[in-house]
Amino acid sequence: MRINARLDDVRAEKLKQLQSLTRLGVSEIVKRAIDLLYRQQDGQSWEKLNALLSSDFVGCAGGPEDLSSRYKQYLTQDLENKHGAG
Repeated sequence: MRINARLDDVRAEKLKQLQSLTRLGVSEIVKRAIDLLYRQQDGQSWEKLNALLSSDFVGCAGGPEDLSSRYKQYLTQDLENKHGAG
């Protein structure tokens, strides 16, 4: 995949400095930056998921096993029971 990107002056200067410091080409710097950002995001996602799963929130409610697929029917039924049929 080819990438065409516009950089502001500050980032263009940072890119030049990275090229000078690492002696890598622009393509390799972009590849490594993508890999680094991907790893950071992936790690954050797992941390959030693990925090949610280890909390008491998951599985704290009860209800029908098919609630996720039939919630509209259950809601309609409950509202009719509470307020009477339309």
